[in-house]
Amino acid sequence: MASLQPFYNWTQDLNEEDIKHPVLFIGHGSPMNGIEDNEFSQNWAKMGKEIPKPKAVLVISAHWLTRGTHITAMNNPKTIHDFGGFPQALFDVQYPAKGSPELAAETAKLIHSTNVGLDHDWGLDHGTWTVVRHMYPDADIPVLQLSIDYSKPAQYHYDLAKQIDLLRKKGVLIIGSGNMVHNLRMIDWKKLREPEYGFDWAIEMNDIFKQKIENRDHKALIDYENLSKASKLAIPTPDHYYPMLYSLALQDNQEDTVFFNDKLVGGSLNMTSVKIG
Repeated sequence: MASLQPFYNWTQDLNEEDIKHPVLFIGHGSPMNGIEDNEFSQNWAKMGKEIPKPKAVLVISAHWLTRGTHITAMNNPKTIHDFGGFPQALFDVQYPAKGSPELAAETAKLIHSTNVGLDHDWGLDHGTWTVVRHMYPDADIPVLQLSIDYSKPAQYHYDLAKQIDLLRKKGVLIIGSGNMVHNLRMIDWKKLREPEYGFDWAIEMNDIFKQKIENRDHKALIDYENLSKASKLAIPTPDHYYPMLYSLALQDNQEDTVFFNDKLVGGSLNMTSVKIG
């Protein structure tokens, strides 16, 4: 257990504060947002300056789907370019943030609903680094990822997330990274640059999601397939939706939500993001 001593010392030196560290859900959209200076990336950078600087960042990304739950536990996570067909400049990006085996092990201990594997192979996929590199461009904060067990239903993920709430009082920024409305097959590529262009069903679902989030109606959001007939269009697969449930599960009764990057892109994708706390 000697390997846990550094994290133990670190957490003991941190006083648990009355106010928890904020939680974010980020609509990350296209990987190009990782290198473009646009409205979305500017707001990520702004958020990084507005919230307290964390001791570490833990991201639940839509792009790490596994059987079982795993957490990155290496000292130096690699930058994963998990996409194709983009400019070379995007593939050239490296985000050299450190990992934290100690934090990984401690996080795994907090989760009792399943055995969490300590992963040494994954790294930081584009659901993580395209966002975090704008928030913390100096790469001076340890960054970890927690995987999504894709064999499990929505309620499972919501319940699992509640078990890591203690990290918020220890200076860890928890980010769910995905998209509430995410239907790539229906994107109108010709209107990708048209501001706030959205299909009627995408606009409807974006409004429903925001209303349910504002009302703390998490039960309805867990049962997302019954929200509307448009749910199947907005969420044809739940990979990009589940990260939001991880973020919402960490909201307590006193915490408000603030929306940002509340825009639709290409008709069938929304960038709507949420700050909790």
